[in-house]
Amino acid sequence: MEVNVLRLDHRLKRDTRISTHVCLTARAFGASKIYLAGEKDNKLMDNVRDIVSRWGGDFEIEYTAGYMGVINKWKDNGGKVVHLTMYGSQAHETVGEIRGDGSDILIIVGGSKVPGKVYKAADWNVSVTTQPHSEVSSLAVFQHLLMDGAEFNLEFENPVFEVIPTAQGKNVNIHDENR
Repeated sequence: MEVNVLRLDHRLKRDTRISTHVCLTARAFGASKIYLAGEKDNKLMDNVRDIVSRWGGDFEIEYTAGYMGVINKWKDNGGKVVHLTMYGSQAHETVGEIRGDGSDILIIVGGSKVPGKVYKAADWNVSVTTQPHSEVSSLAVFQHLLMDGAEFNLEFENPVFEVIPTAQGKNVNIHDENR
């Protein structure tokens, strides 16, 4: 199952930090690509690509002016769409069905007000609690449930930097051959 993420309604002056964190979360929890919709932000996209070049893997970021085109193409290619919203079915009750479907998944995380057509296009509208909170936390919790904890074992190819888990201090392996 391939997982991609669609970030809706990115705004340059307001959302750069949160959209960057959405990208980093998507990557760290096993997504292979993120689509950034809203205002085009070349600096953000370059920063994400720089992180991938230093920390490994083949995660992609792509700007899209028309998010409905991404959704429709995804569905036309047999993929399913999960829209994260506080108004949906509870994630912990729905994730087994989503995972069991076996289809590639496009996870949509909103920005400002999400249009009704996104709710209608989604195969699943899923909530991570029924309370307002961050799209970053929703994405992390949902991807963790979807991956069933397997994100802890992900390996990112050709990293320059690799953190070696340790209870005390920082242990970073530097792969000079990947510089």
